[in-house]
Amino acid sequence: MRKWFALSVLLSTASVCGTEPLIVAHRGASKDAPENTLPAFELAFKQGADAIEGDFHLTQDGHVVCIHDRDTKKVAKANLNVSRSTLAELRALDVGIRKGEPFKGTRIPTIAEVFAAIPAKKKIFIEIKCGEEIIPPLLTEIKKSGLENEQIVVICFKASVLKALKAKAPELKVSWLCNIKGNRKSGKASPALEDVLKNLKDIKATGLSSGRGIPKEYIESIEKHGYEWHVWTVNDEKTARNMKALGVKSITTDVPGRMRTYIAVESP
Repeated sequence: MRKWFALSVLLSTASVCGTEPLIVAHRGASKDAPENTLPAFELAFKQGADAIEGDFHLTQDGHVVCIHDRDTKKVAKANLNVSRSTLAELRALDVGIRKGEPFKGTRIPTIAEVFAAIPAKKKIFIEIKCGEEIIPPLLTEIKKSGLENEQIVVICFKASVLKALKAKAPELKVSWLCNIKGNRKSGKASPALEDVLKNLKDIKATGLSSGRGIPKEYIESIEKHGYEWHVWTVNDEKTARNMKALGVKSITTDVPGRMRTYIAVESP
């Protein structure tokens, strides 16, 4: 009996150690298709992504839509402010043509449309780009989506927004976005580790999502305190393998297809 128990522990440990980080498609397969659109999300899953990451704002008439900036200048010929525009006004814009003729006529999707594009067992990282006003309609759409809680991670740079969301929906996973930068001259990083840990605790966060320049001691402390560590935006093999070696939970990338080969478990 003891031998079988020891063997099961050994196999379990080996399985955990061999686990690859999740591949999260940054705004979908945004290298190959218009960012934050259904074609980009659908292509990401075809390329082998485990999850998609999308950016969300609230329209003037209370709809949650997928777009990165607070206006449409980057993605369309007309420049509309998202929060001051109706869904109909925003949906009239072509946000695909700048990526090429095959994407002509692509529209800004609603979050309901994005949810509907997520296959079973796949995930979505929802980045909130505005304020707390988006929380009630967002939670309504999540409830209507039929997705499991484990398929959803809400992320945001604003700790106050995540804290407010977690208070209303404690069952959801949330990860705080924080770009931690090291200072070579002083040897210190900003923000300070104790401040990062305090914010994570206040939010009741599941994890931290950082840029790839995060110091190793931060990673070790974050994981020691029971938080997941995620990283953005990695597109090259060397960095991807380094992040994997450090134990990252997920890698956000513009090239999910290539990332799959970059981090593949090497044959013994």
